[in-house]
Amino acid sequence: MAQVTLTNVKKVYAGGVEAVKGVSFDIPDGGFCVLVGPSGCGKSTLLRMVAGLETISAGEVSIGERVVNEIGPADRDIAMVFQNYALYPHMSVYDNMAYGLRNRGTPKDEIDRRVKEAARILAIEGLLERRPKQLSGGQRQRVAMGRAIVRKPQVFLFDEPLSKLDAKLRVQMRVEIKKLQRALGVTAIYVTHDQVEAMTLSDKLVVMNGGQVEQIGLPADVYKKPASKFVATFIGSPPMNILPGTIDGPGIVALGDAILEARDLRQDLPAQTAVEVGLRPEDVEIASEGEAGSLPFDVEFIEELGATQLFHGQLAGLPFVMQAATDVVAAQAGRIWITVDPDRVHVFDSMTGVRLGRV
Repeated sequence: MAQVTLTNVKKVYAGGVEAVKGVSFDIPDGGFCVLVGPSGCGKSTLLRMVAGLETISAGEVSIGERVVNEIGPADRDIAMVFQNYALYPHMSVYDNMAYGLRNRGTPKDEIDRRVKEAARILAIEGLLERRPKQLSGGQRQRVAMGRAIVRKPQVFLFDEPLSKLDAKLRVQMRVEIKKLQRALGVTAIYVTHDQVEAMTLSDKLVVMNGGQVEQIGLPADVYKKPASKFVATFIGSPPMNILPGTIDGPGIVALGDAILEARDLRQDLPAQTAVEVGLRPEDVEIASEGEAGSLPFDVEFIEELGATQLFHGQLAGLPFVMQAATDVVAAQAGRIWITVDPDRVHVFDSMTGVRLGRV
């Protein structure tokens, strides 16, 4: 086990294209860090630089006490799990898991002990004689993780390992990955574009956009206080509603003719400053007409999701979504009145997208 530290890490390709633009953060010994962001944001490139599969243009990557910039992948004491499993089709499950240890000259009895122990942990003891083509997607992913476990690395690296699995199996496997990482106590870096995966797995969440870090923090903190409009709309499902507004006074924003209190809003912003207001669908509640702070919401249709329902419509003349429990009853279409807790009103700079919260 080891701490991983990235210091101003950059990746510049031929032609001056910057894929990663000076990223710095650290992952404590035994921590589970998830890099999340849209396709092309630089998260997989960053992971591959930690693995040694991409050269580092500038900055430093340290694993434990060692700067590993000039150290080859095989000598970094890491194990990587890929999205395509990367199993040898002509080898049995046992041989796939043992392959790396054999290459290192590990004694045969030690290889046998490690492979069988990993198989027990992953509940694939009955699959050791099978070939990859005889396995399901979930079983192949377990084998790929088993191959990583037997190496007893300081760091696990996961590159979108669940992207090829169906939705039900993804949920099951992400629970197993988290339990496994906690049981082994190994430092882990996990790349995904799935924000639900990112929220449920991580101890530390790193949100990336355009080769840069938008926000780093605990998943709950990133969700509750997004540092930018990008983070606000990327983290959370359904995504946060964003509405144009103006400052109407200290801690007050106007959405058209409607007035909304925002307790976290900076107090020094001049009246009539253009802003963007973020309201999460799950933070909205049905109110009575005329109730203090209530806003008119014109419902166009209701989407039933089983445990919850989504009200789609218009707020201040703009598309808006509200989430409610199934026992909340409202007409399928028509005007209702809603309120939002002032502590859960998010305000962003209309030009930069940066959160305008109190320090």
